[in-house]
Amino acid sequence: MIRIVIADDEGLIRGALVALLSLEPDIEVVADVDDGHAAVAAVLEHDPDVVLLDLEMPGLDGIEVAHELRSHPTSQTIIVTRHARPGTLRRALAAKVRGFVPKSTPASGLAAIIRSVASGERYVDATLAAAALTEEESPLTARETDVLRLTREGLPTKHIAKTLGLAHGTVRNHLSSAMAKLHADSRVTAAATAHDRGWV
Repeated sequence: MIRIVIADDEGLIRGALVALLSLEPDIEVVADVDDGHAAVAAVLEHDPDVVLLDLEMPGLDGIEVAHELRSHPTSQTIIVTRHARPGTLRRALAAKVRGFVPKSTPASGLAAIIRSVASGERYVDATLAAAALTEEESPLTARETDVLRLTREGLPTKHIAKTLGLAHGTVRNHLSSAMAKLHADSRVTAAATAHDRGWV
């Protein structure tokens, strides 16, 4: 029996996934949650074989959850997303995600992917993989990526500095550099542009 946790903030989608996957004879849904922090907690509590993660969730997004779970190697992660971007695929692979699929995947196909990932295989949607091969690399440094991600979450620069353990002036310098690289007129615009390209 493959034990899975499902995390998706859209109740209708999550409910449908639970109902459809529960019909599979070899898949058991042990928990379903609606945000990233709850997903991490559910994995630590239930120790599932596979964690099905929506990409965009409150608290932590699916890739951030996968990154948190890298120290929990018994649970394999699959990202399911409606808004797939090639840059996001690169972030997912860096976080050791084992599957990356669009939400348009039929339930029978998703069940097959869950079985494949549970057995140690990796599955990446072919269209997304092809797009990732031709996408430009992010011009942002790791720190610029961090500050833009927190900017997108709505944190003011002082809170970003505290969260990252940086001086306020250093955060402002990272934001200025990122804005210049992305030709953005504000930090909010820079964060949105980086997100749209799948870099944060």
